[in-house]
Amino acid sequence: MTSFLIRPTILADTLLRESGSFWLPPSSSSTSPAVDRVFYLILGVCSFFFLLVVSTAVLFVVLYRRRPGREAQKTATHHNLLELTWSVIPLLIVIVIFYEGFVAYMQMQAAPPNSYEILVKAQKWNWFFTYPNGHIDNDLHVPAGQPVRLLLSSEDVIHSLSIPAFRVKMDCVPGRYTYIWFQCDDPGVYELYCTEYCGDSHSDMTARVVVHRPGEFEAWLEEAANFLKKLPPAEAGKYLFTRRCTQCHSDDGTVKTGPTLKGIFGQRHAMADGGTVSVDENYIRESILDPQAKVRQGFQPVMPTFKGILTDDEITYLIEYIKTLK
Repeated sequence: MTSFLIRPTILADTLLRESGSFWLPPSSSSTSPAVDRVFYLILGVCSFFFLLVVSTAVLFVVLYRRRPGREAQKTATHHNLLELTWSVIPLLIVIVIFYEGFVAYMQMQAAPPNSYEILVKAQKWNWFFTYPNGHIDNDLHVPAGQPVRLLLSSEDVIHSLSIPAFRVKMDCVPGRYTYIWFQCDDPGVYELYCTEYCGDSHSDMTARVVVHRPGEFEAWLEEAANFLKKLPPAEAGKYLFTRRCTQCHSDDGTVKTGPTLKGIFGQRHAMADGGTVSVDENYIRESILDPQAKVRQGFQPVMPTFKGILTDDEITYLIEYIKTLK
């Protein structure tokens, strides 16, 4: 089922990539060197002055400690050269840091005109990546050696998309669009995180970035767009369930943020408004598209809508899978 997602050649490339430093993962995008340069510059400056200040303080404590029989001496309260030195040197250092940071920032903001654009929607607690042909995936797949522009939005609260190996990070803000871009020349599998606390399952809001070899991305996209149509409906529904629903629902009777889906089809359940509802195809469809319409008793109305994310066929596949959960 997942053979089209991550090819063995890509996994081999991932294992063969050189490891990163103690501070940072491997540098794997065109803008990474500029970001690393600023990071190590600031780290070096801070480390140098930390050691200078601490070692000088320890030295002075030893040399100028209070001793029996020795009176404290008056010291000068003003020294022009010393004050100019500790004012000018930090100013020059800050100017250099600003310049390097500004250059890196401009590189990360100016996306090339030939960038491949992917729409990204953040939603508790999933990532949805929409490709130009309409295919939606929970993992980010991109071609190697081509600039990629991500247009970010959020369905509910502030999320933050971060790919440490690419040195990119950008907030996904409700009601507006933001964007980032990168170009990765090394095929492999990388980690993607949400780095803005967004609720109970924030730590589960992760994804993979699969960078395909030149020429393989197009084949993957075509196969992925038609993958579910090749499966029996219930099996396709199970695949969708594992990709879309497991953050809040289970299929084994375990209660999570939302109710378990095991054995619910055909049952009557009490709603938060005091009524009861029979769990049939129409109720499941309504719960997916308008989850606040009928909220199950004992649970909070926190489920987001999947309108525009799941197609009618995909909703049907999910219903068929739920029917099998006896």
